Amino acid sequence: MPTAQPVIGLEIHVQLLSRSKAFCSCGTDTHAEANTQCCPVCLGHPGALPVLNAALPRAAMQLGLATGCAIRPSSAFARKHYFYPDLPKGYQITQHEDPICHDGTMRIMNEDGELLEIGITRIHMEEDAARMQHADDATLVDYNRCGIPLLEVVTAPDFRAPEDAARFLKALRRLVRWLGISDGNMQDGSLRCDANISLRSGEGRTGAR
Repeated sequence: MPTAQPVIGLEIHVQLLSRSKAFCSCGTDTHAEANTQCCPVCLGHPGALPVLNAALPRAAMQLGLATGCAIRPSSAFARKHYFYPDLPKGYQITQHEDPICHDGTMRIMNEDGELLEIGITRIHMEEDAARMQHADDATLVDYNRCGIPLLEVVTAPDFRAPEDAARFLKALRRLVRWLGISDGNMQDGSLRCDANISLRSGEGRTGAR
């Protein structure tokens, strides 16, 4: 049988270093007492109007320039609808058709010393969801994290080895720390990653994810 080759793309959420949330003035201390860092805006109360935190697009453009992305002269937010307790509005404020940054690259070195160029498909702005804690007979929701500003970095499916994906994540963490836009602490959830993995035979078509 032919050897299957992995094809890997990453979706990385970067939590920003900001004193206030993405669309309100609530604090961003996720270690504070539960449900003490929230207000009618981040709780989705009717009539509460969001105001964009200027630190969010500024950080997005910093990361976009550092990764060679094109920066859109105008950008728009969208509503991503889903119904879970961690988003009291019933939707997440994110970006869909018009991400603020797109078509960039990052270079990493693989274990053989070869330079790999990884495509950055898009960097977009969005808000985080609340944190849910599951007990034996109940689920507790802490809305302190709801509305915290995030950047989502989406790579092209350019990885052929999980070790290279790990090297990329480490390089991205160093970059966001150097830029001063995130502490990159994975143990605190400041840097979170989803991997999209499929298999293909040789250089043939990619299989289902």
